[in-house]
Amino acid sequence: MYIDRVTITIKSGNGGSGAVSFLHDKNVEKGGPNGGDGGKGGNIVFVADKNKNTLADFEFKRKFEAENGGSGMGGLKNGKDGKDVFIPVPLGTVIKDASTNQVLMDMYVDGQKYVALYGGQGGKGNNFFKTPTRQAPRFSQLGEVTKPYKVLLELKTIADVALVGKPNVGKSTLLSVISNARPKIADYEFTTLSPNLGVVKIYDDSFVVADIPGLIEGASDGAGLGHKFLAHIERTRLVLHVIDASEFYGNDILTDYKTINAELKKYDKRLASLPQIVVFTKCDLIENVSEKIDAFKKKVKNVDVVAISSVTRKNVDELIKIVYNKLKTLPKPEAIPVEQDALAVKDTSSINITQLEPHVFEVSGGYLDNLQRGIVFSDNVSLAYFQSRLEKDGVMEKLKQAGCVDGDTVIFGSLQYEIYF
Repeated sequence: MYIDRVTITIKSGNGGSGAVSFLHDKNVEKGGPNGGDGGKGGNIVFVADKNKNTLADFEFKRKFEAENGGSGMGGLKNGKDGKDVFIPVPLGTVIKDASTNQVLMDMYVDGQKYVALYGGQGGKGNNFFKTPTRQAPRFSQLGEVTKPYKVLLELKTIADVALVGKPNVGKSTLLSVISNARPKIADYEFTTLSPNLGVVKIYDDSFVVADIPGLIEGASDGAGLGHKFLAHIERTRLVLHVIDASEFYGNDILTDYKTINAELKKYDKRLASLPQIVVFTKCDLIENVSEKIDAFKKKVKNVDVVAISSVTRKNVDELIKIVYNKLKTLPKPEAIPVEQDALAVKDTSSINITQLEPHVFEVSGGYLDNLQRGIVFSDNVSLAYFQSRLEKDGVMEKLKQAGCVDGDTVIFGSLQYEIYF
């Protein structure tokens, strides 16, 4: 099965916690704090890989989690950093936030790396908190705990040229003779069930051609296979409109041409506006090729028509040269722009105050999550620091504005107590 759209869950590693430790040495009269820092959690990294052309690898593995950072140790030994997780994806994979559909990154260039999630920061050991007035801090900082996210992967094939046309017109056969692609070929409709990519080499250069599953009337509305795969030609610069010139199956050249162009226009006006070269195929089966071309051009103005036979290779090399020269005049498409990498932005400032019931309030948000990492609530000094920060940073004032009064219960994460201003 061809997979070109899948939702996966990713999570970077948690940061390791800092250590609480003191130097114990008979040769040292008063050993000070020597707790090391926790290690950083591993990152989640996507990598564009030109050797992949489907998202099938994600069919059975849809959860990726990086390694947590190690905890700090005594002797000022820091915990080890967690290992990154690298996720290879095909070129043209668009990564989106599954909850908002916001584009996070367009994996457009081979070898491109995108750090979707950074690992949590390691907590500081108690040695970090030593001051002239606090010689023996008995607390450390917890490692940053990361959250899982769901991301949507959508594959939009990167190809210079798109082969379009009705089923069984010879697109797959043409691709097999002009490139290194070996698509399945048979004499029935919808032989091609997934986009096939081929690299066409010419001189010391090359270009990429995509064979898109056959379109039929109504494809843009979901009929046939067209709707599922039309997205794969959104990036192309040139369309090769393949038509069965033999009319062996009772088709009509002009009707086929109009049907496919109507579907392209309904789906995306940009596609319909792309330069087109009409390719008459199976010309080895007919004798009046020139007459058919002339009749077609009388009804369709300003269109280039090339008559070929993939079986005998007649005019195939000429078609390759025409396509190559045409591509040199066309600008290359750009990657989808990304305004802001939503997942990489860490919330350390938001303060949310919610009244759960009369005289019970809850404080939550990125500010509290970040502050609590450095608090040990069982330590009086650490708890006093926490309370002073709430006052200094305006949280107490926000509680008053929300209607909180002396004696009310306030919940701060896992901590709750009666508050007095």
